[in-house]
Parts: sequence; C-alpha cells; structure tokens
Amino acid sequence: MDILLLIIGLIFLSVGLLGAVLPVLPGPPLSWLGLLFIYLTSIVPINYAVLGITLLVAITVSILDYIIPAWGTKKFGGSKYGIIGTTLGLLVGLFIPIPFGIIIGAFSGAFIGEIYNESSNSQKALKASFGSVIGFFISTGLKLLVSIVYFAIFITKFWENRMDFIGF
Repeated sequence: MDILLLIIGLIFLSVGLLGAVLPVLPGPPLSWLGLLFIYLTSIVPINYAVLGITLLVAITVSILDYIIPAWGTKKFGGSKYGIIGTTLGLLVGLFIPIPFGIIIGAFSGAFIGEIYNESSNSQKALKASFGSVIGFFISTGLKLLVSIVYFAIFITKFWENRMDFIGF
C-alpha cells in the first residue's frame, strides 16, 4: 500500500509541476496532494505542521495567481477598468483553446478595459497591458517555485526513508 501511495503522490507532484506553468491545472494544490500522499504512508511519520503550512501556502499562491496580474496592471498605470479587464481576460483565457490563451486574455482584457476607460489613450492601455503580462509571469514563477519546493520535500522524505520503502 505504501508503494501505491508513493506512486500516486509522485504523479500528483508531477502534474502539479505541469500545472504551475499550464494555467488549466492548479499546480500548487496538486503538488500539495502529492505531499499528503507521502505523509499518508506508514513509513513517513505524519507532520501536521508541515502539511498545514504547505496547504496554507498552496491556497495563498492559488489566490495570488489571480491577484498578481491585476496588480501588475495597476502598477503600470492601469485604471480599475484595466484591472477588471485583466481579471476577466484571465478567466476567458483559461477557456481559449489556443497556446498562450491566458496570456493573450490578460493582455487583451487589460487593453480593452483601458480603452473602455474614457481617460485612457492607446499608449497608456498598452503599458497597462504589458503590466498584466508581467504580473502573469510573476505569478507563474511563484507557482513554479512552490511546486518545486513541494517536490523537493517529497524527494527528501523519500530519501530519508528509502530503505523502509525498498524493504530493507
């Protein structure tokens, strides 16, 4: 049973790493589930502090994934229309079946939102749109970092207990 939990955990961690860069999959929560599976084995003692902290980080990063691109829009001079456009563009971009749909969605949403704002010109709208894309890359990097750390924790726990998993 422990080997099955270990394999399932490794699968969740691998899919979580993919999800950190593919917007359709929730990377950090899937990676956290991978951690949970190794702690559910009889070999690795359960550590509620590690599981609680890593769960809190996964939830926080998942929420920030939608906030940071809007923050990037605002930081680059976008108005509330650009921020709303970025958020809507991110959501629409999730369902666009083309490569980079979420990036195009965030950029387009910010641009349309800023153009809709009567006090914006196209240059200001373009600047705010680039801010949304930069925010998207920052949030993706954060998700990737968290997923890599979770993978490292998994590997460390496996390595510490490898002889028990192998059966020696």
